[in-house]
Amino acid sequence: MLNFDPQPPDDFHPPDGDIWVYGYGSLMWRPDFPHLERRTARLHGYHRALCVWSWYHRGSEGDPGLVFGLDLGGSCLGAAYRVAEVDKAAVLQTLYRREMVTPVYVPTVRPVHIDGDSVPAVLFLLDRAHPQYAGRLPTETAARVVAGARGASGANPDYVASAVSHFAELGIHDKRIDAIHRQVAAHRDGGLGAGPGGKTPSR
Repeated sequence: MLNFDPQPPDDFHPPDGDIWVYGYGSLMWRPDFPHLERRTARLHGYHRALCVWSWYHRGSEGDPGLVFGLDLGGSCLGAAYRVAEVDKAAVLQTLYRREMVTPVYVPTVRPVHIDGDSVPAVLFLLDRAHPQYAGRLPTETAARVVAGARGASGANPDYVASAVSHFAELGIHDKRIDAIHRQVAAHRDGGLGAGPGGKTPSR
């Protein structure tokens, strides 16, 4: 069920004063909120993955796409934005509406590392118990899903291509994401089959 005015859970409490907001996907190059500074930051214990079925932005519940989430293990290089206390409430509301159209993403506070210092940051973790958690799909399956999906924010292949391009500009290279991107391009060029009936199995 889609919710265009979501609110955080009762147990979510952002830090007092200015806050840091951590992004690992499109927030890295399209934050769309006022901030005082942007810093490179690393989150430990989680890694970036195309592991979330997209029911709105890049797909639909009946024909989902795939978008990024933070899955367990490893670490993730991303961006941290310092938001002034005066802007905090409005920025958080913007982020809730952007990230929580469905409740697969949950706001929380985790330490991120900036130039050797640890600071608490607001970020959105995926709920692995939610039906939108896709887990680690085979590369070919993930590519086939992405190649055919489209949602309210556009085509899923464009989302992945834009992410790979921006990651490269930032010096971030992920072999699995790059491999999915290459296979998506092959699908769009007609080089790979889409499976029986041209569709992926229903989720």
